[in-house]
Amino acid sequence: MPTVILVRHGRSTANTDGVLAGWTPGVALDDTGRAQATALAARLAALPLAAVVSSPLQRCQETVGPLLATRPELPLHTDDRVGECHYGDWTGRKIRELVEEPLWTTVQRHPSAAVFPGAEGESLRAMQTRAVDAVRDWNARIEAEHGADALYLVCSHGDVIKALVADALGMHLDLFQRINADPCSVTVVRYTPHRPFLLRLGDTGDLTGLIPPLPAEGADDADDAAGPADAARSQGRLDPGDAVVGGSTGAP
Repeated sequence: MPTVILVRHGRSTANTDGVLAGWTPGVALDDTGRAQATALAARLAALPLAAVVSSPLQRCQETVGPLLATRPELPLHTDDRVGECHYGDWTGRKIRELVEEPLWTTVQRHPSAAVFPGAEGESLRAMQTRAVDAVRDWNARIEAEHGADALYLVCSHGDVIKALVADALGMHLDLFQRINADPCSVTVVRYTPHRPFLLRLGDTGDLTGLIPPLPAEGADDADDAAGPADAARSQGRLDPGDAVVGGSTGAP
């Protein structure tokens, strides 16, 4: 199954102003965010990306802009399901005001019970469900079109990425506030038939280690026909969904 590179949008004007942007239109990257987006394109330059999926919100579209400008062959898909949580009546308000709201404590300590107020308010549970569904759907589509070793990028938002990581780790949503995703940081999850593997969390460094390895010498059509798990075991190799006992070797 594919590997998804989750990118939080670069720093926005709302981040700078301490405002919960939500789905407010017109929230752009600030100068720092634009520089982060440019640097992101360089960090990803060596990776054989199959596609880019983005939240429809401006700050995410601007974040992937430099990447798409340098790699025009990459298709861009916009998916509302990886858009920001609908914060309802909290949208557009200052964080320093929201910390005084009774719901703030629920969001911090029992987020699975948090439902944001107002007609447009969404629960954090619903946000996680739609985001996980989106990634699973894109995994299937990308694998069908590009193979099981494909890499693709999803540009989304902090709470959405945290919720996706919690799901990948088998964590209850009530623990997702322990996870952090800074602006323009990279979080990477490799999905397999058995379990997801978290390869990067909030990364801001080199990403070339994500390049898929070349096929092993001696691999043949019979191995392929037997399936990757059976072929791997017949050659004394790990199934792609197996964890390395003692920890990863760092070797291809």
